[in-house]
Amino acid sequence: MIVIREATAADIPVIFDIRLSVKENILTNTNAVTPEVCREYLETNGNGWIAEIDGVAAGFSIASSKNNSIWALFVRPEFESQGIGKALLNQAVAWLFTNGATEITLSTGAGTSADEFYQRQGWHRGETDDDGEVRFTRTLE
Repeated sequence: MIVIREATAADIPVIFDIRLSVKENILTNTNAVTPEVCREYLETNGNGWIAEIDGVAAGFSIASSKNNSIWALFVRPEFESQGIGKALLNQAVAWLFTNGATEITLSTGAGTSADEFYQRQGWHRGETDDDGEVRFTRTLE
């Protein structure tokens, strides 16, 4: 059973552990994503959630209220295809819409399993930028 709970600053080490465990959309610029930036999203510019299965942190999502976006959503490879990503995405989307967003954006690597995942979840796939990132949008229905 998937348990979704709100993330706190105390979860930052596990968030980074999950983030660094993935096989796609690997973090290449560790200077851009720091514990301080993560803390800012959790405490000031958004909210985050941890998904646990049998007490093990299997994934996380972080939503940005600053720009109405999904800042991060990652699932440990050994927990993929169990509905965790969908549950985390739904939690973040609901929170953003509840807090006044009318359109939500995110970006991910083009041609990745995440690219396919967001399309299956009904997000609108936009253009791919020069860095190979594709932008997705979802509007309030």
